[in-house]
Amino acid sequence: MRNVVAGNIAGALSPKSRWSYALTMPAFLTFFSYLMIGDGFFNHWKIFIGSILLNGCILTITFIIQSQVNDNIARRYAGLDETVKRIFVSACAHAILSAIFLSLCAWLYIHFRFFGSTLTLHQIITIYVVNLGAIVLVMGIQESFHAIGRWRQHEVIKEKLMKEHVNGQLESLKAQVSPHFLFNTLNSLSTLIAEDPGKAEQFVDEMARVYRYLLQTNHSTIEENDFSQLTTLQKELSFIESYGHLLKTRYGEGMKLYIHVEPIYLTRRIPPLTLQLLVENAVKHNVIRNSRPLTIFILSTQEGQLMVRNNLQRKTTTAGAENLESTKVGLSNIITKYQLLTEYQPGLAQPVVDSDHEFFTVILPLIF
Repeated sequence: MRNVVAGNIAGALSPKSRWSYALTMPAFLTFFSYLMIGDGFFNHWKIFIGSILLNGCILTITFIIQSQVNDNIARRYAGLDETVKRIFVSACAHAILSAIFLSLCAWLYIHFRFFGSTLTLHQIITIYVVNLGAIVLVMGIQESFHAIGRWRQHEVIKEKLMKEHVNGQLESLKAQVSPHFLFNTLNSLSTLIAEDPGKAEQFVDEMARVYRYLLQTNHSTIEENDFSQLTTLQKELSFIESYGHLLKTRYGEGMKLYIHVEPIYLTRRIPPLTLQLLVENAVKHNVIRNSRPLTIFILSTQEGQLMVRNNLQRKTTTAGAENLESTKVGLSNIITKYQLLTEYQPGLAQPVVDSDHEFFTVILPLIF
C-alpha cells in the first residue's frame, strides 16, 4: 500500500519537485506537527504516529497542489529574462495558497481538538512564518534545478547550432568549390576573355566577391547567447547579386534573377548563405534554357518577411539532369537553423515552404 501511495506521489510531481519533497518534507512535517499539537507530540507514541500520518497526508496534498501551481508558473514564465517575474509570481501564489491551507488545517485542529491540540493564534502565525521559510527553501531548490536544466539545454542547443552552422558552410563550399562548378565558372571566364575583356574583368570582380563572402562566412564564430552567426539582409543580397551575375553569365538569357526588397528590411538578419542555398537548389533541379528561362524572385512581403520564389520546370532524364533525386540537404539545413535559433529568440517564426505546379516558394522570417 505504501508503495502505491509513493508511486502516486511520484507521478504527480516533477523530478525537481520530488527532490524538493524529499529534502524538505521530513523536517518540516516534524516541526509542523509539534507546533500544531505541542509537547504531547513527543510524549506519546500513538499521538506521534497518528499526527505524522494525518499531517503527512495534509502536507503532501498541499505540496502537490503548490508544486503543480509552481510548474504552471515556470512554464508561463520560462525565459531566463523572466526569472524575477517568475519568482515574484510564485512567492505570491504560494503565500496565498499557504494561508488558505493553514486556515483549513487550523480550523480542523481547533474544531475537532485532534490529539489534544491547544492551538493558539500565535502558534498559527508561527507556523505560517515557518511555512513561508520552507517555501523560500523549496523555491530556491527548484530554481537551482531550473537554472541547471536551462544551462544544460542551452549548451545542447549551442552545440547543435554550431554543428548546423558548420554543416551549412561545408554544403555551400562543396557546391561552390566543386570541380564541376569551378570548371563551368572558369570556362565562362575563358570565353569572356576572348569575346569581351570588359565583361571578363567584371566577371572576375563578381567572382572575387562571391568567394570573399564565402571565406568570411566560414571564419565567423558562434558566440554564446547572441546572434553573431547571422548576417544582415543587405550583405546577403549583395552577395547573391554577385552570385547571380556568375549564373547569368553562364546561362545567358536562360537565367533571370529579380530582387526587390524594401529598404526598411535591409538591416534585419538571416542565417548566412540561406539565399545562396535556395538559388542553388533552383538551378540544380530546374531546366535552364533561353527558350525556357528559370526566373527567381527575391521579394519582401507586406508582413515583413522575405519570399524566394522560382518557376517550376523540373529536370527529367531527357533534359540531361545529372542527379534528379533531391536530398533536400540545403532546405533542411535552413529549417533546422531557424528551429535552433528559437532558443535565443522564443516565438521566432519558421520558414514556410510551398510548392504547386507553377512555382516553388519559400517564405523566410527576417530577424530583428
